Amino acid sequence: MIDNYFIADQFSMLSKLMDIHGENSFKSKSYGIAAFTIEKLPEQIHVMQRDKLASIKGIGESAAKKIIEILDTGKLLALEEIIAKTPPGVIEMLNIKGLGPKKISTIWKEMQLESIGELLYACNENRLLLYKGFGEKTQKNVQESIEFYFQNQGSFLYAEIEALYPSIAGYLEKVFGADKVSVTGAYRRQELTIDELEFVVNQPKETVRKAFQTAFPPELLEENDSMLFYKLKNGLKLRLYTDAVQFTEVLFRTTGTASFVTAFSEKYPASSFSGNEASIFQSVNIPFIPPYIRETSDIDEAISIANQGALINTGDIKGIIHSHSNWSDGVNTIEEMAKACIEKKMEYLVISDHSKAAAYAGGLSEEKIKEQHLYIDELNARFAPFKIFKSIECDILGDGSMDYSDNILSTFDLVIASVHSNLKMTQDKAMMRLLKAIANPYTTILGHMTGRLLLSRGGYPVDHEQIIEACAEHRVVIELNAHPRRLDIDWRWIQAAIKKGVLISINPDAHHIDGYNDCKYGVLAAQKGGLSKENNLSSFGLKEFEVYLQKIRSIKKLG
Repeated sequence: MIDNYFIADQFSMLSKLMDIHGENSFKSKSYGIAAFTIEKLPEQIHVMQRDKLASIKGIGESAAKKIIEILDTGKLLALEEIIAKTPPGVIEMLNIKGLGPKKISTIWKEMQLESIGELLYACNENRLLLYKGFGEKTQKNVQESIEFYFQNQGSFLYAEIEALYPSIAGYLEKVFGADKVSVTGAYRRQELTIDELEFVVNQPKETVRKAFQTAFPPELLEENDSMLFYKLKNGLKLRLYTDAVQFTEVLFRTTGTASFVTAFSEKYPASSFSGNEASIFQSVNIPFIPPYIRETSDIDEAISIANQGALINTGDIKGIIHSHSNWSDGVNTIEEMAKACIEKKMEYLVISDHSKAAAYAGGLSEEKIKEQHLYIDELNARFAPFKIFKSIECDILGDGSMDYSDNILSTFDLVIASVHSNLKMTQDKAMMRLLKAIANPYTTILGHMTGRLLLSRGGYPVDHEQIIEACAEHRVVIELNAHPRRLDIDWRWIQAAIKKGVLISINPDAHHIDGYNDCKYGVLAAQKGGLSKENNLSSFGLKEFEVYLQKIRSIKKLG
């Protein structure tokens, strides 16, 4: 039976969506009043006389006709029509505390954002501050509300789990003993996104269960003879493998993906689990395969990567490439960013503010570019031998051309080419834009190749192999954007790039000095792809970096 709450919800949603679309404000307000009235009625509408509905204060004739439509059909055609022309992500924004229809309209129509994830990323880049009605406090509240909303959806970025991990691991180790507990699963593999946090606990299941029978126990979702699966108050799911007497074997089998573990067992059926984890690989005479490489069924490639020796680590990052200052949509001055780099023992900083097409991000006009370059010259004179390089994150326009003429592009030390607009593309359209930009002789680095935002927005479709081939041909570096919501290029394509001689560059895309720390997440993703420091541009020291840029300019005959 259709009750008053259902009918009120239909009118409330219609009113909000009309406001978002900027439709007749009088009608929108009247439907909002009708929703409020219907919800407060002392009796159910379906038992009332239909010809009396219009006379109820707060309803009126138009709303009465729509109530009857809902009662007869179970739906409201006007609502269905407006939903059909509204992106699902825009409707989902109504779930975010502090976002009313008017603000959502601005976000959609003016900022051109169509999902909560895109909105969160825009908060990270301080883009809301450029619009009326969005001050610093509002932006912060929106960001916190979205983060809370995402947590309750049950999927997390690696960086979000990393913030929660110490308290959870610390509790388990304190209760059961550090030697009895080990993290496993997706977190141990350094997955980019994580649905649950897993531990192996060498204790009886009932002992573990009792440790979670607190004053506010987590929700027990599932259990079997040797496993407990909880949902914590913050939405995170926690899986505990208990009674792990064969600790090494359980750890091994729960660390790798099912495809990796199956393929390994078939290739090495005689492997021994009698010692520690390293002894498993020793028992079949192969190098230790780090947890983060235990992903696919291609055991030979995993062994090949393991045989390379040391993979990249955070200490190998020598310079910050791809950063935004307060000249566009960054928070800090270039001077502040440079000083923060120096404090971190970095050798150089690449300032790459947005280009003019990115008006939403305060993109630089040609005149502003000249001013910025003079300012950088002054800073370089003060901070030597540390060096600030003049760069730009140049928009790749809809036809694949660059946002500036070659004459302007020639004034930069290096150029990062990225797509920021018209992201809803077919593969043919995306490839046309990217390949044309890669072929531009002034393109040094291809930024965030697919435009994806993890857990928020899928990237536009691309042919990775063709892009890698083009980058090899035109001597273009491929960025691994280290922001934990991007991590784009995906690590699965790193080996393909290396084999073609294409450099990767782990870049933080920093919009404030704290963003430098995101290099860590780029490194963790790069390790999964088997990247060494030799194949990473941001691991080049200052002199090596300068030589590289000069070499590329010479090869491309740029003077």
